[in-house]
Amino acid sequence: MKIGFSTLALFARSFEEWLEMAIADGFNMMEILCEGPYWPRILLSQGDDLDIFSSYDVDLFLHAPTVDLNPASINPGIREETLKQLYETVDLAVKIRAEAITVHPGLISRLEDRVRNIGLYYSIETLKEASAYAKDMDVVFSVENMPNRYAFFCNTPEEHSYFTKECDCRATLDLGHANTSGEIQKFLQMPRIHYYHLSDNNGEKDQHLPLGEGNLDLNAINGIDKVIIELNNYENVIKSRNLLRQFIMEEFNEK
Repeated sequence: MKIGFSTLALFARSFEEWLEMAIADGFNMMEILCEGPYWPRILLSQGDDLDIFSSYDVDLFLHAPTVDLNPASINPGIREETLKQLYETVDLAVKIRAEAITVHPGLISRLEDRVRNIGLYYSIETLKEASAYAKDMDVVFSVENMPNRYAFFCNTPEEHSYFTKECDCRATLDLGHANTSGEIQKFLQMPRIHYYHLSDNNGEKDQHLPLGEGNLDLNAINGIDKVIIELNNYENVIKSRNLLRQFIMEEFNEK
């Protein structure tokens, strides 16, 4: 299993700090959260500064911007800007040779079935265009499942699978989000999964707790090949990595 972390845990640190810590702590992967100072439009203007990523043996993934964006928005201007920034995230992936980008499927702000149906149509329309662009650029485009809330799209394995099929893309399976649905095993049986996000919670809210502090069944990770620990504190990332390694070793010894 390849294990990595989200740069959410090292927000406002430099590229070099991320990469040095990844190597020092034995991580194979890293997912860059493209928000704030790491907004793709900003990074694409930095030129040679991005060359540092080619100097480290760490597999790179990107998490596309989500703040104030929404592929499912009823407002066409918001959808257009969302699509533009998804294109820019793909361009950044090409620039630093990132393997894949993860995107959110969007949400609705008015909790009505008719609004949700419209939003679903718009989200798929937007993401399908972005997915086609990513495919042309040889970048994996991966839609993430969301916590179990009516406002969020891809909050069930059935809807998540529907999105990946309609958008002709892959899936990022967030096991913490899936844990809030009580349907982890159904999510794990989905086709098209490219990689996984990992955090813990109480099964009701998306709390992003370290592993072992919620009720996530670690048996869910059996057979997983690529996982990103997604927490907002690096000490908790290391704590979760250690628990993950211990669990894997215990499973191996039992066999």
